[in-house]
Amino acid sequence: MKLTREEKNWVLYDVGNSAFTLLITTIVPIYFNHLAGSAGISDIEYLAYWGYAVSVTTLIVALLGPVCGSIADTKGYKKPFFLAALTVGVSGCLSLGLAKQWLLFLVIFIIAKVGYSGSLIFYDAMLTDITTKERMDQVSSQGYAWGYIGSCIPFMICLTVVLGAEGFGISMAQAMTAAFFITTLWWLMMTIPLMKVYRQQYYVERKPQVVRESFRRLGRTFASVKKEKKIFLFLLAFFFYIDGVYTIIDMATAYGSALGLDTTGLLLALLVTQIVAFPFAILFGRLSQKYSGDVLITICIGAYFCIAVFAYFLVNQVQFFALAVLVGMFQGGIQALSRSYFTKIIPAAQAGEYFGLLDICGKGAAFMGTGIVGAITQVTGSMNKGVGTIAVLFIIGLIFFRLSVKAKAPDQE
Repeated sequence: MKLTREEKNWVLYDVGNSAFTLLITTIVPIYFNHLAGSAGISDIEYLAYWGYAVSVTTLIVALLGPVCGSIADTKGYKKPFFLAALTVGVSGCLSLGLAKQWLLFLVIFIIAKVGYSGSLIFYDAMLTDITTKERMDQVSSQGYAWGYIGSCIPFMICLTVVLGAEGFGISMAQAMTAAFFITTLWWLMMTIPLMKVYRQQYYVERKPQVVRESFRRLGRTFASVKKEKKIFLFLLAFFFYIDGVYTIIDMATAYGSALGLDTTGLLLALLVTQIVAFPFAILFGRLSQKYSGDVLITICIGAYFCIAVFAYFLVNQVQFFALAVLVGMFQGGIQALSRSYFTKIIPAAQAGEYFGLLDICGKGAAFMGTGIVGAITQVTGSMNKGVGTIAVLFIIGLIFFRLSVKAKAPDQE
C-alpha cells in the first residue's frame, strides 16, 4: 500500500518517539541499576523502585490524559497540545543525561515519560485526520513497523557509545549523556515533517471557557460510554490485556538485569525484538485486509498469555532471546490493531477525549501491572513469580474483548 504524504509524515513520528521508547526499555534500566548499585541498593529493591516509577508515571498520564484529550478536540487545539507534551518529553530526555543520583534520575524519568505518553494521546488521535477508515489498520501497522526498525538507527549509535565508552576515553555517565542527546535530536528531527503537514480535520467548535467546556464534554463522554456497550467493553478489555503488554515492555530489561543476565546479551536480545517486530507489524497490517481485526487481536492476546507463562520459567540468556523473538512477533500487531480498531468505533470529532479515556485503560492502567510485579517480587523474593502473575491479565482481557466483539456498535442498535 502506497502511503500519502500526510500518512508518511505521521508514520515518521512513530520512528522518532520509538527511539526514546527503545532507550528507556533497554539501556536506561541498566544505567539506573548502575546508579542504584552505587548507592548500595540491592537488585530486588532496584527492580521494585523501577516498577514503582513506571507506575507513578502511568497514573499521572491516566489522570491528565482525558482532560488534555478533551481540550485538544477543540478546533485548532490538537497540534499545540501535542507540541506542549512533546516539549516536556524531549526536555526530560535531555535532562536525564545530567542526573547522576538515582532518586533525581527517577524523578526526571517520570517527567520525561509523562511528556512522551501525553504526546501519544494526541498523536494517536491524529489518525482520524490523516487517513480514511478503510486504510487505518494498515497505516497504524506501518507506524509501529517503521517505528521499530527506524529506532534501531539511533539505538545502535547509542549502544556503540555506551558499550565502547572505555575505548573512547569517556566515563559511563558521559556516554549516557551522549546517548540521551542523540535520542532527543532524533526524536525532534522525525517530528518536524508531521508538524509541517498536519491539519486538524475533525473537531468541536470553540466555545467560551474552553477548559470548563472540555470538562463538561468529558463528563458527557463518560456517561455515554456506559451506554455504548461495545466501546465500554473494549475499554475494559484493553485495560487488562494492554496492561500486560506494557508491563512486559517496561520491565523486560530490568527483569533480565535483575536475574543477573549478561548486559550485552540483554541489549542485543531486545534489539532482536525491534528487528523481528518490523516485518510482523507489516504482516498483521496485511492480514487485516483478509481477516477482521477482532480475530487478529484475539490471536495476539492468546500469544501474550503464553509469553507471560514462559517468562515465569525463564532462567538463562538463551530463553531470554527466545522471549525477545516471541514478543517481537506480536508486539506491533496487538498495539497497531488495537489503535485502529478503537478509532473505528468512536466518533471522529471526539478522538482526542476518547483516546484520553483509552490511555486510562491502557498506558494509564499499566501502574497495576508494574505495581503487581514490584510488590510480588518484594514479598516473595522471586522475580519470576512477579513477572509470571501478569498472565492473569491476558485471560481477563480476552474475556472482555470477546464480549466487546459480540456487542453491537452504537450505530447498529
